[in-house]
Amino acid sequence: MASLLSSVRAGLRSGLPAECRSFVTSATQPATWTHKSLRTGVIARKKGMTAMWDEWGVRIPVTVLQLEQCQVVQVMNEETHGYTALQIGSSDRTPKNVTKPMLGHFEKAGVEPKRKIFEFPVTVDAVLPVGTELVASHFVPGQFVDCSAPTMGKGFQGAMKRHGFGGQPATHGTSLTHRSLGSTGQRKDPGKVFKGKKMAGRMGGEQATVQSLKVMKIDNDLNLIYVKGCVPGVDDQYVKVKDAVKKRGDKIAPADVLPLPFPTVAPEAVRAMPRELVAKTGGSDPYVMKE
Repeated sequence: MASLLSSVRAGLRSGLPAECRSFVTSATQPATWTHKSLRTGVIARKKGMTAMWDEWGVRIPVTVLQLEQCQVVQVMNEETHGYTALQIGSSDRTPKNVTKPMLGHFEKAGVEPKRKIFEFPVTVDAVLPVGTELVASHFVPGQFVDCSAPTMGKGFQGAMKRHGFGGQPATHGTSLTHRSLGSTGQRKDPGKVFKGKKMAGRMGGEQATVQSLKVMKIDNDLNLIYVKGCVPGVDDQYVKVKDAVKKRGDKIAPADVLPLPFPTVAPEAVRAMPRELVAKTGGSDPYVMKE
């Protein structure tokens, strides 16, 4: 059987153009993670913030993110779409609340209708089949991730809160304008307020990304990701989580957890894992007095 498969693959490669032979070869071999590989991200829901304590007793604030039925909905390829990416969907919803075009889109993919859909660019070797489920163990404790989500909406705010202006003097004749913006222009020339001037207006509700957050813990049973620090958005906000762009190569995770699960973690590997995976902090006791 093995000789038959090898002869078939050899025949396919010989009958294809040179630029396509490498693709057939890579498709017939298991993918391995390299420093140039770009894995897909996931869609998680922000559940709130809590704290952890390391082996030295140092308190670490963490944000809890949960994955809900996160699946691959569509594969974008160079031939059809002009780029390589994966369309990821999260959180199943009832079909009656889905439009007919989107309902047909999900039926074609063979997945349940999703509440939220995002695209993640990937390299060719990181493409996953449609319907593949992504779990929390897609990331490993100790690695760095980027989290993107809309910030909390603050409504219409003044210049002091929105831009950090100092305001007007508290005394010396100032009346009713202590938090005023102040001058916004010049004289007759140019006789206008330039576009982009920092003034009062709507604050928050804009897409923001917090980079290089460390994954502190993974809960395989509840599909939870604990990341160090704060993440944009309110509770239950959908958050895009992906490998950190500024921590490429060996810097993305400790050496003892490399290579990363590629293109994602296998289901049988998740079943063999313990429920919780905690990152190692290491170092020395911070409470010991220095000599």
